[in-house]
Amino acid sequence: MQFNRLSDLIAANQLQGKRVFIRADLNVPQDDAGQITEDTRIRVSVPAIQQALQAGAAVMVTSHLGRPVEGEFKPEDSLAPVARRLSELLGMPVELKQNWLDGVEVAPGQVVLLENCRVNKGEKKNDDGLAQKMAALCDVYVNDAFGTAHRAEATTHGIAKFAPVACAGPLLSAELDALGKALGQPARPLVAIVAGSKVSSKLTILKSLADKVDNLIVGGGIANTFMLASGLKIGKSLAEADLVDEAKAIIDLMAKRGASVPIPTDVVCAKEFSATAVATVKLVADVEDDDMILDIGPATAALLATQIKQSGTIVWNGPVGVFEFDQFGNGTKVLAHAIAESSGFSIAGGGDTLAAIAKYQIADRIGYISTGGGAFLEFLEGKTLPAVEILLKRAV
Repeated sequence: MQFNRLSDLIAANQLQGKRVFIRADLNVPQDDAGQITEDTRIRVSVPAIQQALQAGAAVMVTSHLGRPVEGEFKPEDSLAPVARRLSELLGMPVELKQNWLDGVEVAPGQVVLLENCRVNKGEKKNDDGLAQKMAALCDVYVNDAFGTAHRAEATTHGIAKFAPVACAGPLLSAELDALGKALGQPARPLVAIVAGSKVSSKLTILKSLADKVDNLIVGGGIANTFMLASGLKIGKSLAEADLVDEAKAIIDLMAKRGASVPIPTDVVCAKEFSATAVATVKLVADVEDDDMILDIGPATAALLATQIKQSGTIVWNGPVGVFEFDQFGNGTKVLAHAIAESSGFSIAGGGDTLAAIAKYQIADRIGYISTGGGAFLEFLEGKTLPAVEILLKRAV
């Protein structure tokens, strides 16, 4: 993917004295008192700001926070807590600017935070008039918010059309490089782990990956639907009977290419879904009518772990069992450690996946952890992300 990068502009000394507008993702969780409870998104946004400041730019940063009503600013929508945390991390004052569309005073070497961009009328509809106003504030536009790249909004897409120069910040660049490496020119074999409760929510991803990967490992309720498609009994497990034909089509499509969807040979069952449920390992042929399948079995996990360790590239989205309950977490734990031990390049994303990575303490052994959520999933679906597409156009 060819796009302008902030690092290239800095290397060419093109930021000195310039007004730089950074769209970051500072949408952090807060408690009822407005205190930030987890600040990862702020911390990972700091490098782009520091790089621009060190290059002699006058820096403006904005982000959305929560879901404000356009044109109706409320105190709880304010980025004030973010400004305070940002000034601590940068070690310098970060003034919060209200009503900033008609002009922003900021000198080279200074940084200001522009109030919640989603309060501006026309932001979510990607209004050209709003985008042109914002583009007039800067010489260089930097998108460093991969988490919003799947949305065409005024601060993620429109402004990039009209700004004199548009580029990707370090966070967005790293994300696109990692996704490109995993899906653009992957080292083979390419394995994808796609798990979750429903095939319907991941159907487009499964179809997209079925054309690309050598092994498509399915887990959770998705695996149950694929087991049904393979003629196996699944008891009262979560599955989507109306998507069995879709699952069969994916299995057939991959088989024609010499690729596979490994179907579990053993599973971990319970009679109820609860933290205290008794876990029983069974061969798939022995699943009873009142059983719920809540994890893959140890033999299946060991086989899949071997495949993963031999892979050149691993894409991971979703735990393969109800890992929140330890007795149904072994499958996810075994695969997580196999990914960590593999010499192949791994990329992981999605909320539950990040929770599993944290639980099994393997974050430093994953090639790249995507912060993107919805954007990560849409990239896996093969969709072009609007905020990325406009940067590619501007680079031509």
